[in-house]
Amino acid sequence: MKVAPSLLSCDFAKMGEEIMMIDKAGADLIHLDVMDGHFVPNITIGPAIIKAVRPYTDLPFDVHLMIDYPLDYIDAFADAGADIITFHLESMSDPCMTIDKIKSRGIKAGVVIKPNTPAQAVYPYLDKVYMVLVMTVEPGFGGQSFMEDMMPKVSAIKHEAEQRGLDVLIEADGGISDKTVLSAAKAGVDIVVSGTGVFKAEDPSKAIEFLKNSDK
Repeated sequence: MKVAPSLLSCDFAKMGEEIMMIDKAGADLIHLDVMDGHFVPNITIGPAIIKAVRPYTDLPFDVHLMIDYPLDYIDAFADAGADIITFHLESMSDPCMTIDKIKSRGIKAGVVIKPNTPAQAVYPYLDKVYMVLVMTVEPGFGGQSFMEDMMPKVSAIKHEAEQRGLDVLIEADGGISDKTVLSAAKAGVDIVVSGTGVFKAEDPSKAIEFLKNSDK
């Protein structure tokens, strides 16, 4: 299993150093949560911050757009250094146009669904995307409790992709730690996003190693 520590839980005053720390600790990707204060009730970072911290690591930047109109901002995040851009099917932008725009910039595209959105919502896009991100909390704030009842949704999406011969990665985000990761692994999650589970751990290296090996 791959681990994508979420910078939402890092010390924003030391973001560059925090990125270097989790890179050295064994992270596979860096997860960056972008919130606009409309789609979710919080405001975080934008393209300027992502561009500023891009030089601190060669790890892929996994940019999760929690914004109303992701299509309008694909170029900005592509220029800032995103390697993967995921956006919500519940947003206002046309999903196919947004996926096509992301891929036109040479970036891997993914779709995201909130807890109340059924697994079937992503099925029409499975042959177009690199990744599906299943939220295991309501998006907007870090430190929330893992929603165990999202795991059947993960399994359903995984099964649908396999039935169609599609190699789509499943990412899970929200409340994932050493206490909850086993459920994610059993459901078939390929990439776990962990914020407080990594950044608030006594030893981030050990925390990442534990998460990585939870599917073995």
